Amino acid sequence: MRDIKFRAWEKTSKRMVYDVQNVSRKRIIGESACESFREVIDSWEYVVMQYTGIKDRNGKEIYEGDILKRTVSVVLYGSGKAPEKVDEVVVVEWREDYGGFYIGERELFAQLNATTDRDTLCRCTKFEKIGNIYEHPHFLEVPHEK
Repeated sequence: MRDIKFRAWEKTSKRMVYDVQNVSRKRIIGESACESFREVIDSWEYVVMQYTGIKDRNGKEIYEGDILKRTVSVVLYGSGKAPEKVDEVVVVEWREDYGGFYIGERELFAQLNATTDRDTLCRCTKFEKIGNIYEHPHFLEVPHEK
C-alpha cells in the first residue's frame, strides 16, 4: 500500500509546504479562515499536489507538478555518426480521464525506470526529479537556437 501524502504551493508567499494534512493551522493557513484539509484543497491561495507513491532513481519522492529528466542516446542508424545525447524533460500530471499519474501520454509507473525509450527504442537513463513547476519553471523553457 502506498503512502497518501500531499504538498501545497502557497501562492502568496511562493513557497512549497510538505505534509499538508499534518501541518498546523497557523503554519500552512497563516491568518486565513481555512480550518480543514478540504478547505485548503478548495482554497484559491494554495495549489495542492498528491504524492504519486513512486520515487525517482535517486530515491526522491515524486509529486504531481514535479519535473523529471532523462537522457536519451539517439542513434541515427546507417549514418555512421556517434549517438547524440538528448535530454528529455517532462512534467508529472494527474490525468483524470485515465485515472492515473502521467508524463506526457505515458503512464508514470511504466516509464520511470525504463532504460529503453519506448518510441525510438534508443537507450536512455532512468528519470530523475530535477524540480517542480512552481519553484523551477525555467527547467521547462526551450533553449533558443543561436
